[in-house]
Amino acid sequence: MAILGKKYKEARGKIDREKRYDMEEALNLLPQVTYAKFDETVEIAFRLGVDPRHAEQMVRGSVALPNGLGKTVKIVVFAKGQKEKEAQDAGADYVGAEDLIEKIQKGWTDFDKAIATPDMMGAVSKLGKILGPRGLMPNPKVGTVTFDIAKTVQETKAGRVEFRADKAGNLHVPVGKISFGKEKLVENVNTLLDAVIRLKPSSSKGTYIKGLAISTTMSPGIKIDPAYARNLTK
Repeated sequence: MAILGKKYKEARGKIDREKRYDMEEALNLLPQVTYAKFDETVEIAFRLGVDPRHAEQMVRGSVALPNGLGKTVKIVVFAKGQKEKEAQDAGADYVGAEDLIEKIQKGWTDFDKAIATPDMMGAVSKLGKILGPRGLMPNPKVGTVTFDIAKTVQETKAGRVEFRADKAGNLHVPVGKISFGKEKLVENVNTLLDAVIRLKPSSSKGTYIKGLAISTTMSPGIKIDPAYARNLTK
């Protein structure tokens, strides 16, 4: 059993474990239970009423957060010709084709996101065993296999996040930094919630969002009333 530190225990003592907070209440409380000396990432955790063992109930997607994530993202783009130039002009950090694939095959993975044009995927598929386990493989389901290279690079640089439910139907998604303040975090959270709600599988019956919690990198979680998410669609 993990031993909880003094600061963590103090932070947890400020949270009513039986209460389901309104989102704004939780975001007001969050700075009070944050004790790290660095600018912590804020994360939303979802418990969804889906069974991802069935392909039609997998919840997976991406969304551009209006206020970004507050961090620098290194982007690789696999493209040729005009699309290569578009990627460079849009701010991609590394752009190439077979030469870039060969570099990665030799062990280089110093980047955070990978984007590819559809015509490159035949060659990029050779990197599946390297990029797949790291969550870096381009995928059309999250918008990273596209001919709209400039827009995708710009959105990714600005704070586009990808998400995918785990085997238990849970999602863990970053929504910014604690330094953003409540207003910007609310905007990011609501944008994410809207995206997740829109992806509700038609075969999912009953309550879709069963649980919500918000936390920072090192803080205890604060449980949110799931009704907050449902009210966004009304």
